[in-house]
Amino acid sequence: MLLLLLAALLLLFCSLDVWYFLRGVQVFFEGLFQPRVRDILAEQSIDGVVLPHDLDYMGHMNNSRYLRECDFARFHHYMRNGVFMASRKLGAKMVVGASTIRYRRSLAFREAFEIRTKILGWDDKAFYLEQRFVSKKDGFVSAIMLCRQSVVHCSPETIMECVCKKKIECPEFPEDLKHWIRFITASSQALRAESGLEEKNK
Repeated sequence: MLLLLLAALLLLFCSLDVWYFLRGVQVFFEGLFQPRVRDILAEQSIDGVVLPHDLDYMGHMNNSRYLRECDFARFHHYMRNGVFMASRKLGAKMVVGASTIRYRRSLAFREAFEIRTKILGWDDKAFYLEQRFVSKKDGFVSAIMLCRQSVVHCSPETIMECVCKKKIECPEFPEDLKHWIRFITASSQALRAESGLEEKNK
């Protein structure tokens, strides 16, 4: 019986990224039971530490792990400020439409850090967020990411009104975000032209 159980666990861990789903459940319940953040534009933070399964061949945090940790931090952020529940209520789905991360200094094994997430603004199709990895050792920003969180079957403005029970004015976009939006827009247009979609839509 024990061997069957071990074999089943081995098969499960080989077939699915079990730790990913367990972490998602943990973040969900943490966000559910923590106090609500009423200021929807407020920066929030979530703690982390570099564990053995985060390491790459160089002995520091794997580049892909930063993006994964950002996923959990955004989910936690949306849980606490009410955006997640509002989007569910409205039948909306949110998917990452674009992200750019800049690595400034590697995070070492057992190094504690926090991810600071905030909504910078939104347009008719997406939220724009900034996420920073800040080392608890010295406060250094080890990495910074910009994320375009596309909203499907709804609009960001509708979600914000549902959360705040009133119309919320979008803050002015920072200059670096404006440059980044121009970059991803140009990239999208170039790829559409390359695939012939521009001609088909005329």
